[in-house]
Amino acid sequence: MYKAIIKRLVDFIASLFGLLILSPIILIITIFLSFSNNGKPFFYQRRPGKNEKVFKIVKFKTMNDNTDVNGNLLPDEDRITKTGEFVRRTSLDEIPQLFNVLMGDMSLIGPRPLLVKYLHLYNEEQRQRHLVRPGITGWAQVNGRNNVAWKQKFKYDVWYVQNISFLLDCKILWLTLLKVIKSDDILSPGQAGTEAFTGND
Repeated sequence: MYKAIIKRLVDFIASLFGLLILSPIILIITIFLSFSNNGKPFFYQRRPGKNEKVFKIVKFKTMNDNTDVNGNLLPDEDRITKTGEFVRRTSLDEIPQLFNVLMGDMSLIGPRPLLVKYLHLYNEEQRQRHLVRPGITGWAQVNGRNNVAWKQKFKYDVWYVQNISFLLDCKILWLTLLKVIKSDDILSPGQAGTEAFTGND
């Protein structure tokens, strides 16, 4: 009952109220990032969602598009702006994903959506992470986030899919808030992110 109906209802109501309450912050960040990123405050990227259906995830854009003399993007650490660094450090870059939750592409809690190009690398067990909507935060994120090997992250994701409950989601939400407050396991520019997954981890 919770997984099939109530979870989506909670997501819709929570994301709607979240966007309304956070609208002043969203507006301020949008203005600052527009100045620092040449009028581009948002970052869009195709990600696989439930049943591997592809959607466009939206986040605040924390890096500019500066390139070298050959037209190649500069390293991440050279492109992140001061505003972007603050937004990322405080996890405020994740706020726009509430729009994805509102539209039904994502959930507040669930496995984090990775890149589309990795779909063919998952084994059958790992593919179970796509049986539910991806989340803004999840069981893997509160159990190490960027400090956990991919193989273990997927085990956390699959375990979550097999054990979804209201109490578990509440626990994950609470642990996420604690991590944000403490700024634990925040990915820094230059660190390996989703691009590091090779399917052999």
